[in-house]
Amino acid sequence: MTLKMRNPMTKLPLLTLLFSATLTTQVQAMEKLTLVLDWYINPDHAPIMVAQQTGAFAAEGLEVNIVPPSDPALPPRLVAAKQADLAITYQPQLHFFADQGLPLMRVGTLIDTPLNTLMTLDKTVKKPADLKGKRIGYSVSGIEQATLATMLAHDGVKADQVKLINVNFQLTSALMTGQVDAVIGGYRNIEALELKLAGKEPVVLNVEDDGVPAYDELIIVANRDEAHSEKIQKFLRALKKGNAELQAHPEENWLIFAREHPELNTPLNHQAWRATLPLFAADPAKLDRARYQAYEQFLFDNKLIKGITPVQRYAIGSE
Repeated sequence: MTLKMRNPMTKLPLLTLLFSATLTTQVQAMEKLTLVLDWYINPDHAPIMVAQQTGAFAAEGLEVNIVPPSDPALPPRLVAAKQADLAITYQPQLHFFADQGLPLMRVGTLIDTPLNTLMTLDKTVKKPADLKGKRIGYSVSGIEQATLATMLAHDGVKADQVKLINVNFQLTSALMTGQVDAVIGGYRNIEALELKLAGKEPVVLNVEDDGVPAYDELIIVANRDEAHSEKIQKFLRALKKGNAELQAHPEENWLIFAREHPELNTPLNHQAWRATLPLFAADPAKLDRARYQAYEQFLFDNKLIKGITPVQRYAIGSE
């Protein structure tokens, strides 16, 4: 009997097919998730960007599409309408959405401290009471006025003992040109740095140090119907890993971020990247219910919401 020798090359097409099939299966297994940011990409989003650029999302089987909004007011409403999986927004806004009955649920936190400040270039100012009789610039009616009034009252000054001027988000220029004596609403990791880069030394009063309940600046919201989904849990696990990597190697990850987004490679953004590091939530899923209740009460006491909504209606998370 004659034995026929098999040609090893005949196995290659089969191996190629098997390899292709495996890759196809892996691609098909990746779950798509759309995340709409609160604003254009910036250092406030560092853990998200690091999770993306280091493959943390992919390791959880997620293909995450990060979308800057065309209109900053849209992201939560897109999630409410089920046109996006997740959105970045602000805890104060979440309370307003809950009051309006929107089906939104906080599922995670990106920055777990306020960024808002009361800021001035007047070195004689040491506390809110020192601004009595001064001109104070603001941009957002309602919430910023209530925040300022609370800070002043905490220090024994009435709201009508200062003059409010709407500076329409031109906070640093209003201060530097002398249009106002102080501004409410400047971020400690942005406007304060802008002023320093311009050669100024701002006096920065953090809102939570003068009577305003602490809150999460940036949070992640989902539609209430999807809030408990495994896909969102995967996202939060990857985000936690992204932040851990960011904290361990901040400069290395800045260089990658700056290379991938050269338009953001500026001295201000580099300083903001560093300044924001300690402000990110170490565990995005963790929820401080008492803090959310306190801020809800603050808004209600200032007549900014119609009623008190139970926390479980608009926020979930681990204790």
